[in-house]
Order: sequence, then structure tokens, then C-alpha cells
Amino acid sequence: MSSKMAAQTAASTAAAPMGREQWSLLLLLSVLWGGSFLFVGIAIKELPPLTIVLVRVGLAATLLAPVLWMKGLALPATMAAWLPFVIMGALNNVIPFTLIAFGQQTVASGLASILNATTPLFTLIIAHIFTADEKLRSSRFAGVLIGIAGVGVLMGPEAIAGRTSSLLGMSLCLAGCISYGFAALWGRRLRSTPPLVSATAQLLSSTAILGLLVLVLERPASIALPSPHVTLALIGLAALSTSIAYVIFFRLLVSVGPTNTMLVTLLIPVWGIFLGAVVLAEALMLRHLIGAIVIGSGLLLIDGRLLSRRS
Repeated sequence: MSSKMAAQTAASTAAAPMGREQWSLLLLLSVLWGGSFLFVGIAIKELPPLTIVLVRVGLAATLLAPVLWMKGLALPATMAAWLPFVIMGALNNVIPFTLIAFGQQTVASGLASILNATTPLFTLIIAHIFTADEKLRSSRFAGVLIGIAGVGVLMGPEAIAGRTSSLLGMSLCLAGCISYGFAALWGRRLRSTPPLVSATAQLLSSTAILGLLVLVLERPASIALPSPHVTLALIGLAALSTSIAYVIFFRLLVSVGPTNTMLVTLLIPVWGIFLGAVVLAEALMLRHLIGAIVIGSGLLLIDGRLLSRRS
């Protein structure tokens, strides 16, 4: 999931009405981002996490660069101008993508997608602490508490039972969401930059960082070529869940506003769970589904529109 979405969800802005086309795009975006957990779940069986993330951002940047050129937009021209995108790439791509990929070594893709839905919760907390204009109102604070309770439902039994591998995997996924929250805070600096430029520049920066990390830590020369189905998963991860997803997301952000775009967060776990169960035969426990419902309830309370319609 992109932290630019999380950044915008923390802001109090008016939402434009959504028509059939916008709802269709929102649904498609949720499928693409929900599918990222499936693709990682397939690739992680044969490839190390950093290599997976490098292929994801590198191929996605390669696909977005021609779009940037066709739209007549330009990338930063100086090292100083690149620095904000390097930091954004680290917080928004390198750290969370890597942590979640490592987490999926011991956590099912469906559960990882549920944990990813906590991103707006951490974004709101971070914005409340570090900004003066995005403080938590009472309803949003209650929503954050409910969301955290949902995380407790997911993680509590693992901690009590001492299942350290599963607990570590879930903790890594949550740490990735926290990184998205800090990326949201940093992303406030890029509000005047065209979204496609921000996306492409941060992906190119992420590719450079990950290229160095893979060379040092994973010795790519010793990594065997992936099987055809893993190769297809990597292509899907980069082309569908990153490049195309970014384009759809930025289109929604412009046409219907950040508050409506936030609704995708509620839909991602649905597709993550469904695809994991159908393709990877993953079995989620009842408490995982209960935790997802609790987290979703917290997000609906944070969104606020359900209560406003009833009042």
C-alpha cells in the first residue's frame, strides 16, 4: 500500500462525490494492492526478500518512466532536488516493502493484508505527535483505539503461546505500516510536486538503494533463476500492484479526494484473504477474521461519514 494514501487520509479535507466509474476504479485498486500480498507470497518461496523488493520497484520505475516522458514531465535536475525523493523512497518503498516481505516468510498473505490495514491508524498517531494541524479528534482517537484492539486480537494469542516466528512476522508487517506513517509525514513536503513525478522519482531512488543492499547482503550471483510462476508473480507485483496501481490511485486522489480514496484500505484485506485462500490454499483462523472486522470498524469510525449520515 502507498503511504501517499495514508498521508492524505490524515488530512481533514472535503470528499468529492463518487460515481460508478470512481467506485469501479476503487474496487480495481483494492484488487491490485490486495494482490501484492499474493505475489509476494508466491515469490518468497524461491527468492530472498530484498531481491523481490528490488525487482518490484526497479521494474515499476522502468514502466512509469515512459509515462512520465509522454506527459511532458521531468525528473529532479540536481542532487539537492533528489534528496526528498530518496528519503521518501526509503520510508515509502524500501523499508515497508522489505519488512513486509520478510514478515511474509512466516505470515500468510491474507493475514499480512489485514495487518496492512492498520496503516491509517499509525499515520494518524504519527501526525498527531509530529504536526500541529492534524491532531486527533475524539471520534478518530476512538477509531484508533478500536483499530489497535483489532491488532491485539490478531497478535495476542501468538504472544501468549510463545510462537516467536509468527509473532516476529506480524511485528515486521506492523513495522512496515509504521514506516508508511512516517512516509506520510515526510510526503507533506511533496504536495506541490506532480504525483507521477513523486511516484517515479521515489521508485528510482528506491531502486538505487535496494540495488546496493542486494549486492552487499544477498549476493545476487548466487541466487538461482526463479521458476516461471515466480517470474510471473514478480511481473504482476511490479506491473499491476505497483505501476498501474499508482496511476489509478493518483487519478482517484485528484477526482474524488483523499477521504474517498481512503476507502480502499477497507477493501484490500478482503482481496488479500480471498486470493491467499484460493491460490495459496491459506487457512485463516476465526480470530483473524474477527481482528479484521475490529480493525475495519475502527477505520470506519475514523472515516466519520457513517456516523454523520446517521446523525
